[in-house]
This record gives sequence, C-alpha cells and structure tokens, in this order.
Amino acid sequence: MSMRFSSLGSGSEGNALLVAVGTKGSCPGTRQTLVLMDCGFGLQDTVSRLARLGVSPEQLSGIVVTHEHGDHISGVARLARKYNLPVWLTHGTLRSMENICPGTRRTNVFRSTRQAKDFAGIANIREIDPQLAFVIGDIEIIPYPVPHDAAEPVQFVFSDGARRLGVLTDTGCSTAHIEQMLNGCHALVLECNHDIEMLMNGDYPYSLKQRVGGRFGHLNNQESAGILARLDVSRLQHLIAAHLSRRNNTPELAVRALSAAAMCEESWVGVATQEEGFAWREIT
Repeated sequence: MSMRFSSLGSGSEGNALLVAVGTKGSCPGTRQTLVLMDCGFGLQDTVSRLARLGVSPEQLSGIVVTHEHGDHISGVARLARKYNLPVWLTHGTLRSMENICPGTRRTNVFRSTRQAKDFAGIANIREIDPQLAFVIGDIEIIPYPVPHDAAEPVQFVFSDGARRLGVLTDTGCSTAHIEQMLNGCHALVLECNHDIEMLMNGDYPYSLKQRVGGRFGHLNNQESAGILARLDVSRLQHLIAAHLSRRNNTPELAVRALSAAAMCEESWVGVATQEEGFAWREIT
C-alpha cells in the first residue's frame, strides 16, 4: 500500500490536487483510490493534466470540494457529470450555488446561472459536516473549517491510516484548530499566496489589496512560515508552497520563507505552479 499526491495546477487561474492510496497496476487484485480535491480547469484541460500524471478520469473515485470560488470549482460539474463521479462538499458550498445571480461581477465565483445549473445536475452529491471525517475507498478525509470569504469553506487532511497529508490554502489567517489539524503531518501543501510588500506596492485596487491581505483572504509568505514554525514537523517528508500569486509573489520568496521556518535547505521545498502543478510525491 502506498500514498502519493500531486497537483494538476495551483493558482488563481485554477486549482486541483490529486491524492492516491493503494497499489497501482492492472494485475488482478490491485486497487487504487484516487481522489481529486477541487477542479478549477475546463474539461479538456483537466483530462490533459490528469493524463500528464498517468491518470484517466475513469479512474477517479470522486471529487472533494473546498469552497465555491471559480478557481476551485468551475470544472467540477462537467467532470463529475461526464464521468459519473460523486462529489463531496459542505452544505454552505452547495447552497451557495442556488444564490448565484446572472451577470455577477464578483471575482472568482460563478458568473452565470448556467454553471450553477450544471452543478445542480450532478447525479451524486454528498454533503459533508465540516467537522467530521469521512471515507472514500482507502482514504480517510478529515475536513476542517478555515477563515475565507466563502459560504462554508473547508480544507482537508488525507490519511491512509498510517500517513497524513495536510492541505491549507485559501485562508486569510490561522487558528488553533487549523494548526492542530496540520500538526505532525507527513506532507504539507501550504498556501504562500503573496509577499505582503509586493501586494501593498502593486497595482491592485485598494479594496482588492484589503480582501487578499485580510483575515478572510489569503495567507502571505510570512504567515505561512509562522504556521509552519508552530507545527511538529518531525515526520515531515514533503513541503510544498501552493497558490502563489503571479503578480504579488515569486517562488524564490515563498521557498525562502518556508525553508527558514522548517530549518531545511531551500532545495527541499517544492512549489506548485499554475501551469504544471507538481509531479507525484510519495509518502513512505
């Protein structure tokens, strides 16, 4: 039995993370649970990105959704409907689909009722409690609430019973519960959305700067480093900086902040890119 994870892409233009537990292969008796966390890419783009990782959509066990912003959910409906995939999400995220008005201008949410109707047409939608673990195949998935400007946003810890992958993006600040959930993980994917000086000195409108840098926005490099410094990282095998802003951050700044907090070489810290995500990482 093995546990692996990879990314199809990470950033404001689309996000998707893939978690696999089981034995890869076509021999009788082999099985593998493959769970996709979010999907903010178009259908053909998603299929192409999955193929790059050696996965076909038919192999997916289902999709878990963190929140309703378009860079995380815009591709979920078509993928789920075409390949008959179950989707797990919170009650608030599901209900937010019913409150979308045509022509809304808000950034990173659905911009048409068509997308909302597509989502409502998924055959197998399963609501989750943001405080209760659930199981998909061989993967236990533990959701936890985060402060973000969405209806009922969560992030997830994935486990095969022996190893734990913690994911934290799309949160404006940390909480004691967040850090409790991420403590002692074997792998971490942490948001490093922006460098605070680049954000404040950049050309975003003031209101957008306030949203991104606020308590319900996104984590900056130093905030993520602060979280990491407070965690037990004695079991940590993989550390990935994710959800980097193209305009308000650089991979070098994110890696420098996380490596200093983890007291490791900068070369040990990975970066999830918008174009490529990152290749498979195995947790031993």
